[in-house]
Amino acid sequence: MARDQPELRASHEDRDRVVDALRIAGGDGLLTAEELDARLERALSARTRGELAALTADLPTASTAKDVLVVEPHGSKWVRAGRWVVPARIELRARLCRVTLDFTEAAITTGTLRIDTDMQHGKLLIVGSPGILIDTDGLTLHYSTCKLRSGNASHDPRLRIELVGKVEHSKIVERRPRRRRLAR
Repeated sequence: MARDQPELRASHEDRDRVVDALRIAGGDGLLTAEELDARLERALSARTRGELAALTADLPTASTAKDVLVVEPHGSKWVRAGRWVVPARIELRARLCRVTLDFTEAAITTGTLRIDTDMQHGKLLIVGSPGILIDTDGLTLHYSTCKLRSGNASHDPRLRIELVGKVEHSKIVERRPRRRRLAR
């Protein structure tokens, strides 16, 4: 992002990605509480992409995120949840299983996630916030269903998920995160 044109103005989306990466780094113990606070303040007031890039340049999660995550479960359950860095692309080749991608606490470092799908007899559950848009235009469904909530997402989503490929005898379901109950 910033390496190409560091002088470009930073958008809200650019700032949000850096804030997510900083919070994960703080949670992983890579930054002290004071360092995290200082960097978050600088991220929220950054004007250019170059200023944002400088805030994460020394963090491994910012520079070592995989470009492609390969998911190949067969006859099982596979879950990616909690704190994780969202790659640019996921290759999903699943048979007879349930796959869950939970974006609730994920660090979104790219504006678009492409999921190349080859799924048979399974279920893909996508858990995310209202700022996520799921595009299924490149998806071929054979005896399958899609239940998506993002049809009315904003024109400038925080994350655009492009589902492409084929799905046979399967379901794709989008769900909002569960609310935590307050202790009485």
